Amino acid sequence: MKFDLLKKDAQSQARAGQITTDHGVIETPIFMPVGTVASVKGVHQRELKNDINPDIILGNTYHLYLRPQLDVLEKAGGLHKFMNWDRNILTDSGGYQVYSLSGRRKIKEEGVKFKSHIDGSYHFFSPENVMEIQRTIGADIIMAFDECTPYPCDYRYAQRSMHMTHRWLDRCINHLETLPFKYGYSQAFFPIVQGSTYKDLRQQSAEFIASRNAVGNAIGGLSVGEPAEEMYAMTEVVTAILPQDKPRYLMGVGTPANILENIALGIDMFDCVMPTRNARNGMLFTSEGFINIKNKKWEDDFSPVDPMGLTYVDTDYSKAYLRHLFVANEFLGKQIATIHNLGFYMWLVREARKQILAGTFRDWKEMMVKKVTTRL
Repeated sequence: MKFDLLKKDAQSQARAGQITTDHGVIETPIFMPVGTVASVKGVHQRELKNDINPDIILGNTYHLYLRPQLDVLEKAGGLHKFMNWDRNILTDSGGYQVYSLSGRRKIKEEGVKFKSHIDGSYHFFSPENVMEIQRTIGADIIMAFDECTPYPCDYRYAQRSMHMTHRWLDRCINHLETLPFKYGYSQAFFPIVQGSTYKDLRQQSAEFIASRNAVGNAIGGLSVGEPAEEMYAMTEVVTAILPQDKPRYLMGVGTPANILENIALGIDMFDCVMPTRNARNGMLFTSEGFINIKNKKWEDDFSPVDPMGLTYVDTDYSKAYLRHLFVANEFLGKQIATIHNLGFYMWLVREARKQILAGTFRDWKEMMVKKVTTRL
């Protein structure tokens, strides 16, 4: 993997860059649609590629390990071929999903024993076998196995967890060196900064991660319930330490305003289920504000879903029709809303990139934060 830093904003820490892997170029800042189980919910790969058009999507190690299972993926030739996606894929390590199974898992130094949410069967993740699993899945960018701490989190717990994550990181690195690449292309490996919302722990973790000289770095343990101000503060602490010449990935973030503010703090990569999950509940994000399409005010509004939108659904359908689909509980409504929201998120990060390259990012960002937080 190669990263080229093309332009840094003069009035913020925002960056425009380019990541190159064996599956193509990723222009940053970038948002990665979440395709948890080899599918971005409700979206055909053709629509994903032609209308939403991301350079990279995200898959999940925990879910893919359980279904369809590794033997199926290996026989298919890896996740790209299995789901017919010839662009980039990143897999997270399953650490967040294990964190979310708080009543179904037990964490020890060796790794994590957990119960499947599907059938209750027991499984074990360690730094070593998670590296093996991600090799078999075959994503272009793979993540270290870490523990994601909850919020709020006791300082001592956060400290112990951080040090264990660091020890796990070294185990991941050492084991990866013994594993050959599969499927004829290489994989890039990103470690993950932890430390909850404690400044000194975040500094320690960022320094440790930076010392491992990986090709890219991630920030985990945020967007887990903490106030946005704390997220931004911790991001700023970490980006001041992580190397400038490596891409930075803020995991699980977030709202359009969160993305804009974190781009300004020097983040290059994002993922979040919000655009798809909120779409299924009738919330549409637009460049002028957000809409609850189920509200009665849209019942006889025959204007396009979003006249400023870039996907075909934005002009092919009216707000009234889309509201009708939601009221009638017709799944097409959720599909239309999902395509729209993902299209908007892609527009947002690509417009941010244009503004960075043009030297006008800060003023544009301030204007856009006000707009995207407005209820229409």
